[in-house]
Amino acid sequence: MNILVINAGSSSLKYQLIEMKNYTVLAKGIVERIGMEGSVLKHKPEGRDTVVIEKPVADHTEAMGLVLNELTDKERGVISSLDEIKAIGHRVVHGAEFFSDSVLITDEVINALEECSELAPLHNPANLMGIRACRHILPGVPMVGVFDTAFHQTMPKYAFLYGLSYEAYSKYRIRRYGFHGTSHKYVAGRYAELVGKDIKDLKIVTCHLGNGSSITAVSGGRSVDTSMGFTPLEGLVMGTRSGDIDPAIVPYLMDKMGMSLEKAIAYLNKECGVWGISGVSSDFRDIWKAKSEGNERAGTALEVFCYRVRKYIGAYAAAMGGIDAIIFTAGIGENDHEVRAMCVEGLGCIGAYIDKDINTFESRGKEMRLSSKDSKVDIWCVPTNEELAIAKETFSLIS
Repeated sequence: MNILVINAGSSSLKYQLIEMKNYTVLAKGIVERIGMEGSVLKHKPEGRDTVVIEKPVADHTEAMGLVLNELTDKERGVISSLDEIKAIGHRVVHGAEFFSDSVLITDEVINALEECSELAPLHNPANLMGIRACRHILPGVPMVGVFDTAFHQTMPKYAFLYGLSYEAYSKYRIRRYGFHGTSHKYVAGRYAELVGKDIKDLKIVTCHLGNGSSITAVSGGRSVDTSMGFTPLEGLVMGTRSGDIDPAIVPYLMDKMGMSLEKAIAYLNKECGVWGISGVSSDFRDIWKAKSEGNERAGTALEVFCYRVRKYIGAYAAAMGGIDAIIFTAGIGENDHEVRAMCVEGLGCIGAYIDKDINTFESRGKEMRLSSKDSKVDIWCVPTNEELAIAKETFSLIS
């Protein structure tokens, strides 16, 4: 059975076609600059070179048509007809409190997603465009929505409530929602498989470290706390996002820097984090290079980032009443062994020690144990695979 996974952005459409018997990626790609000049499709069939097609793409429906044409092309395609696509799984960023699990997409679900759009104005409208494009072109194919927020709907009320008036939650739905849920769920489950243990018996801290970063406490296979909150701005210091700050800083910034509220929010999302501290880049490779050349701010940015990660790991070990494993994943977590070492440094107090002979450049991107023999806490790198996770969720529901 073939399942098409779609991740639609405001001007992009990423996709993977996955054969579910062996979890083989038959083809993957992205349509970029939808509705803009310079629209382009980059299509990579399994075992073959990437196909690049530059042509105007007015909207997501045209983008979807372009993708399907490539998937079924006589020379470059990987399937003979669209009938071989049995279901479509959509990544949806925000499901609010409507959805605690993946769902078959119906008119009622679409209406609920529209209600959620005010909570994720940059993401949900784009996700809906992808859903509507697929509905238009493949009306008979079942579709499933897989939510970034769904995994975190198991958080207890004392973990997701803010210290605001209760009306802020009951009337305006202001609470911690959490994000990257598909990734956190996947790597926690994959770790349990790798060590041959029942996830219901484990207390795991999953560290999704990339340009956007979040940490989740997973107890018994359920999310019980997570670092991102009402929006993906809360939590760790990230590539360009500030993470946790005193809320009184916002009006102070607006006054001192002459910012409107809109500009202040954009500043916190796009001009802060390790980029803002270092003054160099949001790319950790650039920051490490700058540090090696004597840039003090670059070194400080790395220390701030890793300190926040370490603090959250310790906090979640306390919140769960113990910890069995720390899992690193996503772009930085999978590939930057020096960041991993800095994040774990000092966690000997909870019995977590990394093996410096294993945690090396050669370990980048590999599914492997990184903890030393005397570590009481397992430390692993588990590469995330959100597309496969979405395909599995989709397969499960349509079956």
